[in-house]
Amino acid sequence: MPAHSETRHLPYSADQMYALVADVANYPKFLPWTAAARIRSRDELAEHTVMLADLVVSFKVFREKFGSRVVLWPETKKIETEYIDGPFKYLHSVWTFTDADGGCDVHFEVDFEFKNRLLQGAAGMFFNQAMSTIVHAFERRADELYG
Repeated sequence: MPAHSETRHLPYSADQMYALVADVANYPKFLPWTAAARIRSRDELAEHTVMLADLVVSFKVFREKFGSRVVLWPETKKIETEYIDGPFKYLHSVWTFTDADGGCDVHFEVDFEFKNRLLQGAAGMFFNQAMSTIVHAFERRADELYG
């Protein structure tokens, strides 16, 4: 039930930021707590692409793999993620990228709940800090790639 939403203005184009977030396979290179990423499948459809992806998240003694359905909407610069399998009851996130003066606005929102009540309680204690850390990791990666 933790939910997080924020919008950041970055000095990069919406296309650049969309490409960075859509590149799920490279998340372990820069995203904290992401030990591995694997793209199970990728279906190119008329207006969007659907990927099935697995991420392995590792934090102290906690190590879990979860699968997601990632829908890429290149025309509208939107990325939606829905949980498939793993330790969550549900997980939903949305990224949107809009060109703006001097760069773009990046909007991120996520909502999830763990199946395990103990994990859910632990997540609640550090959730906001973790979400800020993740958003900053994407910003640093953009600086490395485009700055």
